[in-house]
Amino acid sequence: MSKFLKLPMPEEIEEDPLAGIANLFDVSVVFIVGLMISLFSVYRMGGLLNPETEVTMVLTSPNGDQEIITRKGTEIEAYRVTADAVSGGDGVRLGIAYRLPDGQVIYVPEVETDN
Repeated sequence: MSKFLKLPMPEEIEEDPLAGIANLFDVSVVFIVGLMISLFSVYRMGGLLNPETEVTMVLTSPNGDQEIITRKGTEIEAYRVTADAVSGGDGVRLGIAYRLPDGQVIYVPEVETDN
């Protein structure tokens, strides 16, 4: 059996102990890309990648502060909404918005009557 199977002596084996780290890095990059693609498809956020679409996001912190982020082309703007900004100002009532139990918001415009 020793004629056909010649194994090197342990002193002759030269193996880099860090050789497996490169493979782990490659696997992690593939995993991250796959996770990003699946998250974009699950949350239907493909519009974030398209430069021709306009995207608006509203972020609400646990203490109630809101931030509105808009993207038009390559320009991104962020607005912070505070209680002071919401509480004052002049304007005209345009309609009523209703939130349904499933979270959907329906806007019903008011019809002006000519008296």
